[in-house]
Amino acid sequence: MSAQPRPRYAALVPVKPPAVGKSRLAGLGDGTSRRRLAESFAQDTVLACLRAETVEQVLVVTDDAQFSYVLSALGCSAIPDGVSGDLNATLRQAAAEARRRWPDLVPVALCADLPALRPEDLDEVLAALTTERPSFVPDAAGIGTTVYVADHDGFDPHFGPGSRAAHLEAGARELVDAPASVRRDVDEPADLTDAVALGVGAATAVALLVADDAS
Repeated sequence: MSAQPRPRYAALVPVKPPAVGKSRLAGLGDGTSRRRLAESFAQDTVLACLRAETVEQVLVVTDDAQFSYVLSALGCSAIPDGVSGDLNATLRQAAAEARRRWPDLVPVALCADLPALRPEDLDEVLAALTTERPSFVPDAAGIGTTVYVADHDGFDPHFGPGSRAAHLEAGARELVDAPASVRRDVDEPADLTDAVALGVGAATAVALLVADDAS
Protein backbone atom coordinates (compact mmCIF):
# COMPACT_ATOMS: atom_id res chain seq x y z
CA MET A 1 0.00 0.00 0.00
CA SER A 2 1.45 3.38 -0.99
CA ALA A 3 2.15 5.97 1.67
CA GLN A 4 -0.26 8.84 2.11
CA PRO A 5 1.01 12.04 0.49
CA ARG A 6 2.24 14.65 2.91
CA PRO A 7 -0.08 17.63 3.35
CA ARG A 8 0.77 20.86 1.58
CA TYR A 9 0.21 24.12 3.39
CA ALA A 10 -0.97 27.68 2.97
CA ALA A 11 0.80 29.83 5.57
CA LEU A 12 -1.35 32.60 7.06
CA VAL A 13 0.66 35.50 8.47
CA PRO A 14 -1.22 38.36 10.16
CA VAL A 15 0.87 41.54 10.22
CA LYS A 16 -0.07 44.42 12.47
CA PRO A 17 0.80 47.77 10.83
CA PRO A 18 4.48 48.19 11.80
CA ALA A 19 3.93 51.80 12.86
CA VAL A 20 1.84 50.60 15.82
CA GLY A 21 3.50 47.24 16.48
CA LYS A 22 6.18 46.10 18.92
CA SER A 23 5.70 48.86 21.50
CA ARG A 24 7.70 46.82 24.03
CA LEU A 25 10.80 47.28 21.85
CA ALA A 26 10.70 51.04 22.39
CA GLY A 27 13.93 50.90 24.39
CA LEU A 28 15.84 49.83 21.27
CA GLY A 29 15.48 53.18 19.55
CA ASP A 30 13.00 55.73 18.32
CA GLY A 31 9.71 55.01 16.59
CA THR A 32 11.42 54.68 13.22
CA SER A 33 13.81 52.02 14.52
CA ARG A 34 10.97 50.09 16.15
CA ARG A 35 8.91 50.22 12.98
CA ARG A 36 11.87 49.06 10.91
CA LEU A 37 12.41 46.12 13.26
CA ALA A 38 8.73 45.14 13.13
CA GLU A 39 8.86 45.25 9.33
CA SER A 40 12.02 43.16 9.24
CA PHE A 41 10.56 40.50 11.54
CA ALA A 42 7.59 40.11 9.20
CA GLN A 43 9.81 40.01 6.10
CA ASP A 44 12.04 37.31 7.54
CA THR A 45 9.04 35.29 8.72
CA VAL A 46 7.40 35.47 5.29
CA LEU A 47 10.63 34.59 3.49
CA ALA A 48 11.15 31.53 5.70
CA CYS A 49 7.60 30.38 4.92
CA LEU A 50 8.13 30.91 1.19
CA ARG A 51 11.31 28.83 1.31
CA ALA A 52 9.81 25.93 3.26
CA GLU A 53 9.32 22.90 1.02
CA THR A 54 5.90 21.97 2.40
CA VAL A 55 4.46 25.50 2.12
CA GLU A 56 2.99 26.16 -1.30
CA GLN A 57 1.39 29.55 -0.66
CA VAL A 58 1.76 32.39 1.83
CA LEU A 59 -1.11 34.77 2.57
CA VAL A 60 -0.38 37.93 4.53
CA VAL A 61 -3.20 39.88 6.17
CA THR A 62 -2.43 43.52 6.96
CA ASP A 63 -4.05 46.94 6.97
CA ASP A 64 -0.76 48.60 6.02
CA ALA A 65 -1.24 48.97 2.27
CA GLN A 66 2.28 50.18 1.58
CA PHE A 67 3.90 47.36 3.55
CA SER A 68 1.64 44.83 1.86
CA TYR A 69 3.29 45.79 -1.44
CA VAL A 70 6.71 45.21 0.10
CA LEU A 71 5.70 41.78 1.33
CA SER A 72 3.95 40.88 -1.93
CA ALA A 73 7.19 41.62 -3.77
CA LEU A 74 8.77 38.76 -1.84
CA GLY A 75 6.37 36.34 -3.51
CA CYS A 76 3.41 36.06 -1.14
CA SER A 77 -0.21 37.11 -1.55
CA ALA A 78 -1.66 39.87 0.63
CA ILE A 79 -5.16 40.95 1.61
CA PRO A 80 -6.47 43.74 3.87
CA ASP A 81 -7.57 42.91 7.39
CA GLY A 82 -11.33 43.06 7.36
CA VAL A 83 -11.65 42.51 11.13
CA SER A 84 -8.81 44.62 12.51
CA GLY A 85 -8.43 44.34 16.27
CA ASP A 86 -9.44 40.67 16.56
CA LEU A 87 -6.49 38.45 15.67
CA ASN A 88 -8.42 35.19 15.70
CA ALA A 89 -11.18 36.61 13.52
CA THR A 90 -8.46 37.88 11.18
CA LEU A 91 -7.01 34.38 10.96
CA ARG A 92 -10.41 32.82 10.32
CA GLN A 93 -10.92 35.35 7.54
CA ALA A 94 -7.51 34.45 6.11
CA ALA A 95 -8.28 30.73 6.31
CA ALA A 96 -11.56 31.25 4.46
CA GLU A 97 -9.77 33.19 1.74
CA ALA A 98 -7.06 30.54 1.51
CA ARG A 99 -9.72 27.86 1.14
CA ARG A 100 -11.31 29.84 -1.68
CA ARG A 101 -8.00 30.27 -3.48
CA TRP A 102 -6.27 26.98 -2.67
CA PRO A 103 -8.85 24.45 -1.43
CA ASP A 104 -6.36 21.58 -1.38
CA LEU A 105 -3.92 23.32 0.98
CA VAL A 106 -4.06 23.03 4.77
CA PRO A 107 -4.03 26.37 6.60
CA VAL A 108 -1.22 27.04 9.07
CA ALA A 109 -1.18 30.28 11.05
CA LEU A 110 2.12 31.80 12.12
CA CYS A 111 3.08 34.84 14.16
CA ALA A 112 4.78 37.53 12.10
CA ASP A 113 7.58 38.06 14.65
CA LEU A 114 9.77 35.00 14.08
CA PRO A 115 12.95 36.62 12.70
CA ALA A 116 15.10 33.54 13.35
CA LEU A 117 12.67 31.11 11.67
CA ARG A 118 14.43 28.58 9.46
CA PRO A 119 12.56 26.98 6.54
CA GLU A 120 13.86 23.51 7.39
CA ASP A 121 12.65 23.91 10.98
CA LEU A 122 9.20 24.89 9.78
CA ASP A 123 9.15 21.83 7.50
CA GLU A 124 10.11 19.67 10.48
CA VAL A 125 7.29 21.10 12.55
CA LEU A 126 4.71 20.69 9.80
CA ALA A 127 5.78 17.08 9.35
CA ALA A 128 5.25 16.47 13.07
CA LEU A 129 1.93 18.29 13.47
CA THR A 130 -1.21 16.35 12.70
CA THR A 131 -4.04 17.60 10.52
CA GLU A 132 -6.46 15.11 12.07
CA ARG A 133 -7.04 17.55 14.93
CA PRO A 134 -5.90 21.11 15.60
CA SER A 135 -2.25 21.30 16.61
CA PHE A 136 0.03 24.09 17.76
CA VAL A 137 3.55 25.06 18.77
CA PRO A 138 3.99 26.93 22.07
CA ASP A 139 6.29 29.93 22.19
CA ALA A 140 9.66 29.87 23.94
CA ALA A 141 8.12 31.14 27.17
CA GLY A 142 5.58 28.31 27.21
CA ILE A 143 2.70 30.77 27.51
CA GLY A 144 1.81 31.80 23.98
CA THR A 145 1.59 30.20 20.55
CA THR A 146 3.67 30.69 17.41
CA VAL A 147 2.15 28.15 14.99
CA TYR A 148 -1.36 26.72 14.70
CA VAL A 149 -2.51 24.07 12.21
CA ALA A 150 -5.98 22.66 11.55
CA ASP A 151 -7.95 21.54 8.53
CA HIS A 152 -10.45 24.04 7.19
CA ASP A 153 -13.44 22.58 9.00
CA GLY A 154 -11.66 22.56 12.36
CA PHE A 155 -9.76 25.84 12.03
CA ASP A 156 -10.46 27.74 15.27
CA PRO A 157 -7.34 29.48 16.62
CA HIS A 158 -7.09 30.97 20.11
CA PHE A 159 -4.17 33.37 19.84
CA GLY A 160 -3.79 36.09 22.45
CA PRO A 161 -2.72 36.24 26.11
CA GLY A 162 -2.37 32.74 27.52
CA SER A 163 -2.95 31.15 24.12
CA ARG A 164 -1.09 27.94 24.98
CA ALA A 165 -3.59 27.19 27.75
CA ALA A 166 -6.48 28.27 25.53
CA HIS A 167 -5.42 25.93 22.73
CA LEU A 168 -4.97 23.04 25.15
CA GLU A 169 -8.39 23.69 26.66
CA ALA A 170 -9.88 23.67 23.16
CA GLY A 171 -8.42 20.19 22.60
CA ALA A 172 -5.52 21.10 20.33
CA ARG A 173 -2.43 18.89 20.32
CA GLU A 174 0.79 20.53 21.51
CA LEU A 175 4.16 19.96 19.88
CA VAL A 176 6.52 20.49 22.79
CA ASP A 177 9.86 19.70 21.14
CA ALA A 178 9.73 22.08 18.18
CA PRO A 179 13.02 23.64 17.05
CA ALA A 180 13.97 26.85 18.82
CA SER A 181 13.69 29.01 15.70
CA VAL A 182 9.98 28.18 15.44
CA ARG A 183 9.31 29.07 19.07
CA ARG A 184 11.32 32.28 19.38
CA ASP A 185 8.88 35.09 18.82
CA VAL A 186 10.06 38.60 19.68
CA ASP A 187 8.11 40.93 21.93
CA GLU A 188 10.82 42.35 24.19
CA PRO A 189 14.53 43.21 23.89
CA ALA A 190 15.57 39.99 25.66
CA ASP A 191 13.62 37.99 23.07
CA LEU A 192 15.51 39.75 20.30
CA THR A 193 18.82 38.92 21.98
CA ASP A 194 17.81 35.25 21.97
CA ALA A 195 16.76 35.44 18.33
CA VAL A 196 20.07 37.00 17.33
CA ALA A 197 21.87 34.16 19.12
CA LEU A 198 19.86 31.68 17.03
CA GLY A 199 20.62 33.61 13.84
CA VAL A 200 18.15 36.12 12.44
CA GLY A 201 17.22 36.59 8.80
CA ALA A 202 18.80 39.13 6.49
CA ALA A 203 16.14 41.83 6.90
CA THR A 204 16.41 41.81 10.70
CA ALA A 205 20.20 41.74 10.57
CA VAL A 206 20.20 44.89 8.41
CA ALA A 207 17.61 46.61 10.63
CA LEU A 208 19.77 45.95 13.68
CA LEU A 209 22.82 47.39 11.96
CA VAL A 210 20.87 50.52 11.06
CA ALA A 211 19.58 50.81 14.62
CA ASP A 212 23.12 50.50 15.99
CA ASP A 213 24.37 53.18 13.64
CA ALA A 214 21.56 55.51 14.67
CA SER A 215 22.15 55.05 18.40
